[in-house]
Amino acid sequence: MKTGGKGKGTGGPTRSDGPKRGGRPPASGAPKGKRPSHDARRSARVRPRPVQDEVTRTEPTRNPQPYHPAPRAAAPRNPTTRKSPITDVPTRAQVKAETAQVLSTGVQQLVVTPDENEMRIDRFLESRFPQLSFSHIQRIVRKGELRVDGKRADSKDRLSEGQTVRIPPLKLEPQEQRPRSLKADTDTAEFLRSITLYEDDDVIVLNKPAGLAVQGGSGTTRHVDQMLEVLTDKSGQKPRLVHRLDKDTAGCLVIAKSRFAAATLAKTFRSRSARKVYWALVAGVPRVRQGRVSTYLAREEAYDGDQRMAVAKHGEDGAMHAVTYYAVVETAAQKLGWLSLKPVTGRTHQLRAHAAHIGHPIIGDPKYFNIQNWELPGGIQNKLHLLARRIVLPHPRGKGTIDVSAPLPPHMRQSWNLLGFDDAPYDPIVEAPDE
Repeated sequence: MKTGGKGKGTGGPTRSDGPKRGGRPPASGAPKGKRPSHDARRSARVRPRPVQDEVTRTEPTRNPQPYHPAPRAAAPRNPTTRKSPITDVPTRAQVKAETAQVLSTGVQQLVVTPDENEMRIDRFLESRFPQLSFSHIQRIVRKGELRVDGKRADSKDRLSEGQTVRIPPLKLEPQEQRPRSLKADTDTAEFLRSITLYEDDDVIVLNKPAGLAVQGGSGTTRHVDQMLEVLTDKSGQKPRLVHRLDKDTAGCLVIAKSRFAAATLAKTFRSRSARKVYWALVAGVPRVRQGRVSTYLAREEAYDGDQRMAVAKHGEDGAMHAVTYYAVVETAAQKLGWLSLKPVTGRTHQLRAHAAHIGHPIIGDPKYFNIQNWELPGGIQNKLHLLARRIVLPHPRGKGTIDVSAPLPPHMRQSWNLLGFDDAPYDPIVEAPDE
């Protein structure tokens, strides 16, 4: 019996009820075996929007998404200025470039302010550029690179308000900014109080210890000028230095507590109205018991880069006149002499250079002691035996006279005791002339 279809085998279906291979599935809800309509196919292709999207579009939700600010403009491609887009922290290259810009300066034209009137040029530079070392300041002045109103200037010249100072390009060393410590500031203030010989509203006279620098320099991190920061008052005024002592010289150091006092005291020292008396222990005893030393001194640079003053001739480059009076107070077997010294001028290393010039260098002086094969007596320390013994000057506000004396430092006290010197009697140098 024949079947009605052409399929192979008996009872085989003539077509599949499912979709053809590669065909579209029927739309949801469409009856089987019938092709879905056009509208049904379209609705199957288009996914309806979630209900939440409709709500977000028409009204605010209870829990809005976190706010994300608009992205910043694209950072420049230059690696020296690019910053991190996430943390906004400068890159290492940028920090290096900014630091280099700070440390390397071009030519600058600085105008002297009223507070800087009558200030010496070297102190003006120290104030404006704390990173500059003393030797660097002297070098640019010596080379003629520093000009005031277009003219070559010396480091000791005085500035006037309104003048223009030309500063050559500088290579400045970055200053390490250390966090201030309350305990360290308290300790520093207590130390300054412990060495204070005199103080009022305008002036402080310190008994500077030997070995403590007055100002900073190459490799010097602890000095008087830096310590004075802890005495800054509520108005921001920091006490000011008005003169200097060598690092290894002990004794009276005058400090001004206000701008007015600083300007007045600077004029006092410049006009030689301040009387200074120094004590020194020297090798040998001068033949003339009281005398006057008058020379010209000029700075010279030693082979090792160190600087010292040398006796020069009038008219030589950098030569300045220096006058010192001296008197012999006591002697020790003609091998050691206690001298009282009165400088009329205030040149760098003046007393040390003059003592060496007359053949009696100061004991323990590493720069100017020039006697060969000289043996230091036993019990005497090889430290500079020079004391700024006494300072007498008019008060900056006309309140009489400030007269302060400093005691012998420990190493000089040891030597005085060993030699049997009595420091109580009258000092013969007090009556020496002022010119």
